Amino acid sequence: MTNKKTKIVATLGPASDSVEAISAMIKAGMNVCRINFSHGEIKRHDETIDNIRKADKNLGTNTAILADLQGPKLRVGKIGNGGKELIDGEVITFTTIEAESGEDKLYMTYPEFPRDVKVGERILLDDGKLTLETVSTNGKDEVTAKVIHGGLLTSNKGVNLPNTKISQPCITEKDAKDLEYVLTKNVDWIALSFVRSARDIIELRHLIKAAEKHARIVAKIEKPEAIDDIDDIIRETDAIMVARGDLGVEIPLQNVPLIQKMLIRKSLKNGKPVIVATQMMESMIEANTPTRAEVNDVANAVLDGADAVMLSAETSVGKYPLKVIEVMSRIVKEVEKLDEIYHHEEPPAEIHESRYITNSICFNAVRLSKRVEAKAIIAMTFSGYTGFKVASQRPRAEIFIFTGNKNILTQMSLVWGVRAFFYDKMVSTDHTMDDIKYILKKEKMVREGDFTVHIASMPIKEAGMSNTLKLDKV
Repeated sequence: MTNKKTKIVATLGPASDSVEAISAMIKAGMNVCRINFSHGEIKRHDETIDNIRKADKNLGTNTAILADLQGPKLRVGKIGNGGKELIDGEVITFTTIEAESGEDKLYMTYPEFPRDVKVGERILLDDGKLTLETVSTNGKDEVTAKVIHGGLLTSNKGVNLPNTKISQPCITEKDAKDLEYVLTKNVDWIALSFVRSARDIIELRHLIKAAEKHARIVAKIEKPEAIDDIDDIIRETDAIMVARGDLGVEIPLQNVPLIQKMLIRKSLKNGKPVIVATQMMESMIEANTPTRAEVNDVANAVLDGADAVMLSAETSVGKYPLKVIEVMSRIVKEVEKLDEIYHHEEPPAEIHESRYITNSICFNAVRLSKRVEAKAIIAMTFSGYTGFKVASQRPRAEIFIFTGNKNILTQMSLVWGVRAFFYDKMVSTDHTMDDIKYILKKEKMVREGDFTVHIASMPIKEAGMSNTLKLDKV
C-alpha cells in the first residue's frame, strides 16, 4: 500500500466496480470509495459495496465507503433528435408537465420551478455552458426565458439557478429512499448535496441517529447560501467537500480558488476533514496522462491542506481508472516532501469548552513530536475524536490510531495521515502502550531508537477523554 498522508477518494462505476479493479486501486493508493447515487441502480450499488468489502477482506485493508446522495439536482428532461440548438436571442418555454421536450417546449424535472423563479433571474444549463434569463412565469407550470448564450442542449443536462431561492427540501424523496438503503449497508460517510444551511445537516443527523447508525456526514459546499452559513455548517457537520463543479456555476468562477482555501482553513481550525473535488484529473477520462494544469491543481489542494482529493468520472467511467490513481498518488507523495505543509498547530480556544483537556493533549502531542522528531503519534480512541484532532494539526510524525470500535476503522480512511488498527485488549495503560509499541515494531512501522508520542485516557478501561501524554523510545 502506498504510504501517503493525503487520502484519495475515487468514484466507482462500470469501469472500476469489480473486486479485481477495486483491489488494484486500493493497492495504488485509493482510500475511500465513493458511490454516486445520481447514477446507477440500487442493485448495482449493492454489488459494488459487497465488492469493496470483499477486496478489503482479501487485502486486510479498511477502505471507507462514501455514499453521495443526489440532492435537489435540477435537470431538463429527455430531448429527441440528438438535442436542441438554443439560439441567442430566442425565447424558450420551460414546462413542468412531464413529456419529452419538443421544438416549442423544454421539460423541467423540478415541479416548483415556476413558483420559485423570478423575472430577470438567470437559468444556467449544462454546467453553465448555456445561459438564459427569465422573461415570465405563470407561477404554475410554465416559464419563458430568453437565450443569452446558446448552444446545443442534450437530454438530462443539469440546471443551476444561482439567483433563485429553491423551495425544494435538501433531502428529496429519492434521497430519503437512498438514505434508507445506505444505512442498511452501514456505510461510513454520507455526502449531502446542495447544502444550504446548518439545518440541512441537523435534519440528516436526526435521520441517521433515528436509524441507530454510525455514519458520519460530509456537507457538500456548492451553493452561495452555504458560503453565507459556512461557520455553522462546519460546526454541525463531520466533514466538508469543496464541490467545485456546481459551486463554480453558482458563483463567479474567479472566486472558487479563494473559497477553496477559505473552506480548508476553517475546516482545519475546527478539526473537520475536507475533500477537494471535481475535474481534478478530468482529461484522464480519455487520455493516459493528465494536463500540467491538472497536476498543479492536485498539488495545490495538497498544499492548501486538503485531507483528501477526489476523482469522479476519471475512475467511474474513464478509460484508465487504475492509472489515474497511480498518477495522483505520485503527485501527492511528491508534494508531501515539502516542510511547509506540516505543523499547523491550533491551540485550544476556550478553557471552559467540553473537550479542552483532549484538545490540549492533542495540541501538545503534535508540538512535542516536532521538537523530538518523533516517528509516530500513537493514540487510543473509541470515538475517533483524537484522530481527527491530531490529524488537523498536520504533524510530520505518522499517526497511528488504535481502537476497539470497529465502526471508526474505515471512517478514519478519509482523515489525513491516519492509519487505524483494531485493538481491544485494554489491560492497563502501561501494558497497552508497550503492547502497541511491540505491534508497530513487528510491522516495521517503528524501529529501535525511534521516539514515539502516546495519547491515552486514564483509567484506560473507561475509554474516556484523552488526558495522558507520554514520550517514549522504542
